[in-house]
Amino acid sequence: MKERVLEEFKKIFGGEGDIRAYFAPGRVNLIGEHTDYNGGHVFPCALTIGTYGVARKREDNKLRFYSMNFEEVGIIESSLDDLKPYKEADWTNYPKGVMWAFGEKGMKVEKGMDILLCGNIPNGSGLSSSASVEVLTGTILRDMFGFDVSNQDLALIGQFSENKFNGVNCGIMDQFAIAMGKKDNAIFLDTATLKFEYAPIKLQNAKIVISCSNKKRGLGDSKYNERRSECEDALAKIQQYVGINSLGDLTEEQFEQCKDAIKDETKEKRARHAVYENQRTIKAVEALKNNDIEKFGKLMIASHESLRDDYEVTGIELDTLVEEALKINGVIGSRMTGAGFGGCTVSIVKDEAVDEFIEKVGKAYKEKIGYAADFYVVEVGDGPSRL
Repeated sequence: MKERVLEEFKKIFGGEGDIRAYFAPGRVNLIGEHTDYNGGHVFPCALTIGTYGVARKREDNKLRFYSMNFEEVGIIESSLDDLKPYKEADWTNYPKGVMWAFGEKGMKVEKGMDILLCGNIPNGSGLSSSASVEVLTGTILRDMFGFDVSNQDLALIGQFSENKFNGVNCGIMDQFAIAMGKKDNAIFLDTATLKFEYAPIKLQNAKIVISCSNKKRGLGDSKYNERRSECEDALAKIQQYVGINSLGDLTEEQFEQCKDAIKDETKEKRARHAVYENQRTIKAVEALKNNDIEKFGKLMIASHESLRDDYEVTGIELDTLVEEALKINGVIGSRMTGAGFGGCTVSIVKDEAVDEFIEKVGKAYKEKIGYAADFYVVEVGDGPSRL
């Protein structure tokens, strides 16, 4: 892949100068959904698929972007003097946002750049192609301009740019999982404190299979921000009676004792999901440490049911993928992953059942939904790097 992107860069932008290649992974969250902005725990891992980038500094202020995934768009031009989000700037608002964010943190990008990207994450799948582009851009800027930032800083800068530049009120999980990825490990992260530990993913005789619904969704214009404000309202009501900082501070029992304070059925459901999902995530990591993969799978299924019934972010596409998955012998667990409203499910499937899973779930999905899903058997990979 490195050779392919370098070749393409030279074709599009010319071959002279100091040309460097980079990679940042995508991520999948195994459990702990919509907990990251509620002060809870998440359990994501980086993948071996992601975004490749090639970059070269320029002598002027011009920015030229090209994506091999959107060849029909051609080169999108911009300038360091005009780092603002424009609708017609399309996907380049993500790398531009990171350049802007570096400047806001006192690290001004002084020279323009030519940048080519190529992702092998399915677009709009919920495997964090945007966060992957953000961390990749941060990695490029750190290397090219010698900025003194850690991988954890890259995650925080990526989140800051997505919140403040692109207007998506996302939590820290996606950027953190990508920037801090470690091969064969998932990251057990407390999003309230950023304390984390690596937990080895030992799936004896099983694989992680991602099923992409191919229903496109845009985070900014989906109900993501609405869910977030519903949880904030519920928290404010509970805080009148209990001294907590976030919904993630509550156990299930404590929530049941103070939920009547919310006085709104919908918001109570949203808060219930945030509290119970956080506790499920803590239990799931414990199960994994005890090599109890069956329990881990049951918690994944309970997570999906809560996202469907209490948080209402699944939809017919994701529900169909999970329902059909659970009919297959050899499926240990299955749930939607990512923000929802389309995107992907993640399933843990015994080796001998993977082919049957892809065939049967694919067939049932196409019959019910009217178009095909895509399936990816993935491996857990490292964080960003210069290639």
